[in-house]
Amino acid sequence: MLNDVKCGQRARIQCHHATGAMRRRLLDLGFLPHAEVDVIRRAPFGDPIQCRVANCSVALSRSEAKLIEVDVDT
Repeated sequence: MLNDVKCGQRARIQCHHATGAMRRRLLDLGFLPHAEVDVIRRAPFGDPIQCRVANCSVALSRSEAKLIEVDVDT
């Protein structure tokens, strides 16, 4: 899941398990299947997480990041 990706790592989105308005928000922000996501940094207690997707910087809460299934690029 995206919340497990470390700062500075890149991951590729496989799918997300959000529903309703949350699903629409993630899709609108560019969290689409096969999109690449860079985790830039985390707040001191891990929430929120700053990510770069589709050339945009986005802050996600940890609960939102837990809904996004990813493969980490090595």
